[in-house]
Amino acid sequence: MADFSFDKSLEPTPRRRQQAREEGQVAQSADLASAGMLISGLVILLVLGGQLVEFFARLARHQLGGESWLEVDSGFLISHFNAVLLELGRSLAPILGFMLMAAVLVHVLQTGLLWAPNRISPDIQRINPLSGFQRLFSLSSAVRLSMGLFKVVMVSLVAFWSLYHRRDEILGVAALEVPQIAAFVVDIIIWTSLKIALALLVLAIFDYGYQRWKYERDLRMTPQEMREEMKNLQGNPQVVARRRQVHRQLTLSGIAATVHKADLVVTNQAELAVAIQYDPATMSAPIVLVKGAGAVARQIEQLALQHNIPVVTRKILAQSLDQEVDINRPVSDKMYAEVAELLAHAYQRKNKGQPELTA
Repeated sequence: MADFSFDKSLEPTPRRRQQAREEGQVAQSADLASAGMLISGLVILLVLGGQLVEFFARLARHQLGGESWLEVDSGFLISHFNAVLLELGRSLAPILGFMLMAAVLVHVLQTGLLWAPNRISPDIQRINPLSGFQRLFSLSSAVRLSMGLFKVVMVSLVAFWSLYHRRDEILGVAALEVPQIAAFVVDIIIWTSLKIALALLVLAIFDYGYQRWKYERDLRMTPQEMREEMKNLQGNPQVVARRRQVHRQLTLSGIAATVHKADLVVTNQAELAVAIQYDPATMSAPIVLVKGAGAVARQIEQLALQHNIPVVTRKILAQSLDQEVDINRPVSDKMYAEVAELLAHAYQRKNKGQPELTA
């Protein structure tokens, strides 16, 4: 079956996800970041905005009242300007600091800690008119346009509802003093903005869900891409096959240099083979000299026959030796008696020139 670029039916591999992340491709919503920043900014203003309001009130009283400036020169203006900036900075520093922390937190919660310097490097494709035209009439652009129009409608409805709910207070503003009017205007702006921000946050959560779905869809792989990915991960199949062949040859050559020392080989019908050595002068118990399964087991059996080493088939014993006894380690006490008996029979048959025993 032919592979098509749009036939992305396979789940992305961890390597593909990692490469996409290194390139700065992550699931994120600009609307969610904006809504989070708007809510954070409004909350910060509600908590710390009093200092800023007090500063502007003091500045207005000082500039519009108090003693008049009888002499004004450049030195006086510079000194006065620096004093105003210093006091303004003291009032703005906590607000701006918390807003910076909120901005970082909003983005980190979406993408985690991400370092992708290539995203800010020059890319001619970003200003390519053809690519821009294709993006303009893409599905993503249509979704963004629909979401934008829907957000305009939602913001208008929330703002109208918020102001209509306080219509009596708005109509009664004419009877208030100027400071009261200012406080009321600030209050109604902040709380109306907060309601709008909450509505935008709800929409932004849906937008993030869509971005997450789109991100996962774009990461999916075609069968051809999956094959290429596996080739890159595992290497060239011919090189891998050659490496396995060399490893097998080295393993078999090591076995060939060891099997001839064995006194007995226990097999499991050519599935397993365990070579046992026993020297009463130097060993307190028989040891497993070498063992293997499949092709290695067949090689051990063939080498044993070539060196006139007795071969006996014992399924349970072969499995126990293979699973429970490591190479160059003595057999366990529960196997000792059976192994000793087989060694005794093996010595007798070996002396008679009969290298193979069967159950």
